[in-house]
This record gives sequence, C-alpha cells and structure tokens, in this order.
Amino acid sequence: MISPDVMMPITLARLLRDGETVFHGVASPLPMVAILLARALHAPNLVYLNITGSIDPVPERLPRSTVDPLLLNATRGRVTLTDLFDLSARGRLDTAFLSGVQIDGAGRINMSVIPGPGGDVHKPKVRLPGGAGSACIMPTAQRTLLWRTRHDRRTFVEKLDFVTASGNVDAVVTPLCVFRRKEGKLAVESIHPGVDPATLREQTGFAIVAEAQTPITPPPTEAELAALETIDPQRVRLVEF
Repeated sequence: MISPDVMMPITLARLLRDGETVFHGVASPLPMVAILLARALHAPNLVYLNITGSIDPVPERLPRSTVDPLLLNATRGRVTLTDLFDLSARGRLDTAFLSGVQIDGAGRINMSVIPGPGGDVHKPKVRLPGGAGSACIMPTAQRTLLWRTRHDRRTFVEKLDFVTASGNVDAVVTPLCVFRRKEGKLAVESIHPGVDPATLREQTGFAIVAEAQTPITPPPTEAELAALETIDPQRVRLVEF
C-alpha cells in the first residue's frame, strides 16, 4: 500500500485542469501541495488563489500553516475574502478545495457541531471548527473537491449530525479511494493500490459498490514522485496525518 501522504496529494493534483482558477482555504496543506504539483506537472496555466489573499505565489518554502505570510511571496496580486466569495458567486471560481469532519453519501459536509442529547445544537456534544465560508463557496464554485485524511464510519456517515454545506461536489479523495459524485450520490471511482475492497466497504458508513473489479487508482509515476519531493522536501503535508 502506498503511503497516503504520497497517494493523496498526487491524486488531488491529477484532478486539477490546466487554465482553471483554484482556491484553498485554511488548514489545507494537502491542497496547497496538490496545486503546486499540478502546476509543475500538467497545469502550468492554473491560477492559484489561497486564503492569504495571494494570486500565483511562489513560496520559498512550504509553510505548515496555509495562512502563513510565506504564501504571499512573489504574488502577482492580492484578493480579499470578499473578492473570493464574489468570484465564486459570479461563476468564475473553477475549483475549490473543502473538507468535512463528517461527509455523507451525497457529498454534504458537517463542520459545525455534533448535537447533544435530543439533537440539541445549542448544547452540543462536540463543537466543530465551523464552516469558514464553505456554505457560500460549495454551491457557487463550478466544482468542489473534498479531501479527508481519515476514512472510517465516523467520518463517512449515512446521515450528517448537522449540514454545514452542500453543493457542487465533483470528487472526494481519501486514504483509501476516490469517490466521484454521480446523480447526486458518491460512488467509488477507484480504490488506491493495496486497499482491500472489503476494508473500504467496512470503513464507509453509507452503501457503496467496491469489488475486486473496481478500478485501481494509478500508482504515482516517477515524475510525480520526483515533483512531490521537489515541492515538499520537508514533508509539510504530514501535518494533516
């Protein structure tokens, strides 16, 4: 089995397209690495926006935090969060990276709360980080790519405890597989090398089809591995694992 810290950023990078305008927010080391990988490998004309407000930065090194001023280095311009929301609302944000503490079979996310007894959100069992604008971006970006470094039944659930956001989800990348949203439901597009289909089914809280004949996610190429090492030699991506 290929290490998830290698498989996930490379798989996310492959989903990006040349010429797209792509955004990631806070707590997003894997998308940060994936965007830079895509630009180095197959999408040189990709426009990279991040939560620091920079456009196509060239960081001298990758920070552990995606709100670090290092992501302003050599920026071509500045954008505010209001600009980003406006860009998305006008249909000009091609791809946004988002995540969720819980993700359901429709690709909806919960980043808000685990309710207390009787479903009381005002007396929560767990208060989560919050949506951070996801409810604004998820329905308006041309597509959303979700990622989560944990794949189990507490994360991929039959029913969300709270719906923070829903919208134009295209794909979800996890340590075990790639989901693609089809007809409003997440379906397994490919299983990562070395992952047992039975394990994938057991670790997913909603019904999926994962069998021996399910396609395997292509393993990283030598060029992808070399680019990953060049872009993230200090393995900042491990912060998420």
